[in-house]
Amino acid sequence: MLQRPAAVLSPTPEQLGKRARRAWLLFAAIALVIVATALTGAGLYARRAEVAALAAQGRTDANLKVALLRAVLESPRALPLLLSEDQQVHDALQNKGAVTIDVLNRKLEGLVSGTKASVLYVTGVDGFAIASSNWRETTSFVGNDYGFRAYFSGAMQSRTAEYFALGNISKRPGLYISRRVGNAAAPLGVVVVKMEFDQLEADWHEANRPAYVSDDHGVVLITSVPSWRFMTTAPLTGPVAATIRSSQQFGNAPLIPLPITRPEALSPDVSMVHAITPGGSDAEYLRLSTLVQSTPWRLDYLVPVEAPIAAAVREMRLLALGVVVPLLALAGYLLWRRQSAQMRIAAEQAARIELERRVVERTHDLSLARDRLQAEITDHRSTEAKLQVMQQELVQANRLATLGQVAAGVAHEINQPVATIRAYADNARVFLERKQTASAEENLGAIAALTERIGGITEELKVFARKGRTAAEPVELRGVIEGAVVLLRSRFAGRLDALDITLPPVTLKVMGNRLRLEQVLINLFQNALEALDGRDGARVQVSAQETADGVALAVADNGPGISPAILKSLFTPFNTSKEKGLGLGLVISQDIVADYGGRIEVASDQAGTRFTIHLARAA
Repeated sequence: MLQRPAAVLSPTPEQLGKRARRAWLLFAAIALVIVATALTGAGLYARRAEVAALAAQGRTDANLKVALLRAVLESPRALPLLLSEDQQVHDALQNKGAVTIDVLNRKLEGLVSGTKASVLYVTGVDGFAIASSNWRETTSFVGNDYGFRAYFSGAMQSRTAEYFALGNISKRPGLYISRRVGNAAAPLGVVVVKMEFDQLEADWHEANRPAYVSDDHGVVLITSVPSWRFMTTAPLTGPVAATIRSSQQFGNAPLIPLPITRPEALSPDVSMVHAITPGGSDAEYLRLSTLVQSTPWRLDYLVPVEAPIAAAVREMRLLALGVVVPLLALAGYLLWRRQSAQMRIAAEQAARIELERRVVERTHDLSLARDRLQAEITDHRSTEAKLQVMQQELVQANRLATLGQVAAGVAHEINQPVATIRAYADNARVFLERKQTASAEENLGAIAALTERIGGITEELKVFARKGRTAAEPVELRGVIEGAVVLLRSRFAGRLDALDITLPPVTLKVMGNRLRLEQVLINLFQNALEALDGRDGARVQVSAQETADGVALAVADNGPGISPAILKSLFTPFNTSKEKGLGLGLVISQDIVADYGGRIEVASDQAGTRFTIHLARAA
């Protein structure tokens, strides 16, 4: 089946450019929709959240205002009860003598000064006031008829009454609390306490949040906005308005509705309203309504919401932009990257097409270039073959060098026990000539042990040939030190007194192989004793101690030290300062210790040399 060339199917860079412009226009439209949706949603959410927060705070404030109002109401309510039982009040109502009334006036005056009541006065059964706390003032209640007041008739009928009204003498609004003096069959008069709320209204006014208290008819009685007093929360019906006006409860107040419109209920006691305050414009408020217990009143508290909601909406929209804009930027970046990749692929495709056209035109030049390349490949292969030959020769040379190093190392290790065997054999001959068979048997036993050691060395050589190593096992460090000293006894007879060995406890064990570790110590002891040959006060200190990561075995002498030149390459094969040495002892020792995860450290100066072997502690 025939396939169309890729060049025909793939769009050109010009086509991709047009597609990219359309894609960016679509992306911009979608981005605008997303931003608009995010801003709208953020605004709605912020408004709801801020209204809920303002409602919670406003409810707390409203409850506090109600509590303060009740506190103001409760304190003077006991006065009518006390005065209705007072003997001086009874005497004044019964006798109505000038002296008795004067005494009562002064008493009422004194009581008012010590309470929150505005006026205290006493009326007879006919409603005329006979005594009052304001008897000295021009607006004194004494002699005025209050028989038409509901608080008077209510007290006469029901013993107690409460009534909010505008004073017909003082022209000041207040709450009248009354109580009958005497029983219903033989009443003497009525005691009245008038309470005014000027201070409470002033305190509310300072909060700059309108608050008002209305009665069961919806007439505003107490308010932080003076011009709202005696307005109504809703239009009054004709009969109710006529009754209020005929009773002169609020004087000539027009009883018009409050300038509060467009209520939108959010819950039974919370609604959103628009209100016009004196000197202000139409503003949106959150109205919270709370009943005043023990009264038929209701407190409404208005919380301004426009500024807080605007601030909350602004912050939430900024937050939404902070989330949406980076996401849109990321989407735009991915779109740009995708378009760039498509443009790059299209450009590469166009370049390939152009290249193919040029290839057709320059076939001859390409043929020549191919021939030159073929020649270069041939030269490269020839060079590679020579390099392989050189590498094989280098490997062979390395093998020979390694074989020589191994042979020298084996000779170095076997020479020590062979020399010891020779010394034991000579001693055994002398002992036999002297008929000291016991000593001769002891030397022969030592010779047998040394032959076993040589066998062990050859076994190690086999292991080395297999490119393996002796498995590590727990080894008693004390036994390793003692074994190395025994092997050196014949060669360094009379000189081992220089060894100052602090043997470790038998419980201290390290990971390794006893035979190979003895080889390491023999080499270090031998080097130290040879360095001290002919020196007075020669001393080789051997000690072991546990460290955080294992065991450290130290061999320190007080010899002349190692020259810096030798010390620099101390663990290099064939590096030695001895006339007969091969320079392999320390190399082999280092390899043995490294096989068991350890290391050898050396420090040397004119005061001597110290080798420290670090080994892993057996568990």
